[in-house]
Amino acid sequence: MFGSLVEYKGAGDANIKLAHIKFTTATGIKIIYVCGYGDKRRWEKALGGQLGCLYIDEINIGDMEFIRESAHRCEYELTSSNPDDPNLPVYKEYLNRSRPLAKYIDRYPAELLNQLNEPAVDRWIHWYFTFDDNLGLTEEQKQDKINALAPGTKIYKNKILGLRGKATGLAFNYTKDNIITRVQAKQFIFKHFSVGVDTSYSKQTHDKLTFVLIGTTMNNKCVVLKTRSFNNKDRAVPFAPSDVIPMLIMFLEECKEEWDFARNVFIDNADAGTIAEAQKSKRINSLIYNFIPSWKKMTNITRVQLEQTWLHSLDFLIVDECKDLLEEMNVYGFNEDGKLEDANDHVIQACQYAWMPFKKEIGNWEVIRALIKGADID
Repeated sequence: MFGSLVEYKGAGDANIKLAHIKFTTATGIKIIYVCGYGDKRRWEKALGGQLGCLYIDEINIGDMEFIRESAHRCEYELTSSNPDDPNLPVYKEYLNRSRPLAKYIDRYPAELLNQLNEPAVDRWIHWYFTFDDNLGLTEEQKQDKINALAPGTKIYKNKILGLRGKATGLAFNYTKDNIITRVQAKQFIFKHFSVGVDTSYSKQTHDKLTFVLIGTTMNNKCVVLKTRSFNNKDRAVPFAPSDVIPMLIMFLEECKEEWDFARNVFIDNADAGTIAEAQKSKRINSLIYNFIPSWKKMTNITRVQLEQTWLHSLDFLIVDECKDLLEEMNVYGFNEDGKLEDANDHVIQACQYAWMPFKKEIGNWEVIRALIKGADID
């Protein structure tokens, strides 16, 4: 491409034993070392001195020892990455410490912005690209690529939405048919409304306090109608159990105005403090709500089995305003040992607390019960 100005030395030369590109500029000869992060012997040679610009392709699959060692040996670093398991150390140590330029924030999905959550480093810039940035594709070609992958799958999430997802597989596989509008939800006749509450007060993690309203319909569907999440990590004054009850009452009153009265509120039974505060507030203020410890005899995997069955039969529907639930369902998955991860599930758990008392009124219960064995399902 550049004629005699550029030489590629794939096997090195007499002076430089590494593969490299040599090119001539007005200020002299410049060298670009070429090596893979899988060959420690070669990259240790390349890192023998200080570098100018370092470019790492697909840093998400790079060797962490190489990434850490190289980061402080260059004046400028540029990396590319494909969406991958959000729990990889490269995200926590590097990518999540970068931030987008203010003028591009509106283009970012909320899920991705929330993941850029480690302390920011000055001048570490994050870029998010979509199909719209690929000027080599026509609109028809873009749509062909989108149509080729099924919504709700990991590859759709990674390749189409450009969002991170666990390599070992997602727990939930939903489609656009499971997502409805508020207007569509209003067409159902509901039998029960209930609220689930999952709690977290940690300032060290991104675990969330979550409220979820669900409704079960006369034709045996579970509809997630409203969600709300809070986090203590970035709060100057963290909330405590006594602060949560007014927040919860406000949510319940909004639910009553927007949907209907949800009398029963199921709170994570592991949080005795929040349950005690709620029940004290009921006594003192004569509240009409019942604050009940959640029933958790059903294991997490059985809950996922039930929800996935209902998603498939379109008996589990989610109002599109419930963004934080959809964000968790897009990342919640299995660890390498095949067990469900203990993360990305606070809205999911609150939702489960709300529907578990009414599980026999969702979908075709007798058929499901015959398929899913185990004492915990009853």
